[in-house]
Amino acid sequence: MRDFKIDNKGTTQLYKNPILEKLTRTNFLFPVILYYLISAFCISYLAIYRPEVKLVAYSWLFLIGLILFTLVEYLIHRFVFHFNAETEKEQQLQYNIHGVHHEYPRDKDRLVMPPVLSIFLASFFFVLFRYTIGIYGVILFAGFVAGYSTYLIIHYAVHAMKPPANFLKIYWTHHSLHHYHSVDTAFSVSFPFWDYIFGTVPHRQKDLKDSSGKGKVH
Repeated sequence: MRDFKIDNKGTTQLYKNPILEKLTRTNFLFPVILYYLISAFCISYLAIYRPEVKLVAYSWLFLIGLILFTLVEYLIHRFVFHFNAETEKEQQLQYNIHGVHHEYPRDKDRLVMPPVLSIFLASFFFVLFRYTIGIYGVILFAGFVAGYSTYLIIHYAVHAMKPPANFLKIYWTHHSLHHYHSVDTAFSVSFPFWDYIFGTVPHRQKDLKDSSGKGKVH
């Protein structure tokens, strides 16, 4: 477990190697545009080159892909980014992949996963979908990566913009609980409903107490 003081304005250097350090910093618009384009390409490819695939009839797979992404987002955030780090090396690894975001939650260059990693994960899910449900997996994948781009927009907004005075404010409130009150709760960013399903919504007084600028990443 590593303790730190939350800095809402600062940043830090993770690697001495300038190339590795550069890879940890990404303008959020790059992956947002990239994965929306990939999603559009998948649908366009099917429409033009695979007319036997009835896109309208199977459009529900796109929606399933969107929802599936929100579940994967929750699971990765909870069990990968917040794994139970015990040794010093594990704690350092955890800090490098996610803890730095908790220490500097408004560092705009580190609000998205480095493209090298996201492309690897996207490739994995494409192969998984394509070879489990065939050509229709392309529709599922299109929804999945569109869900990722949508998540990136939401995550960037709640960290870089003021909350709106409407129902969308729930995204700001929910994610703030994770960052400023209890890192063991409120794991979902794009679909907070998963926290209600899996019982990770802060509900006890000790979960909601003010952390006074201190944070812990497990």
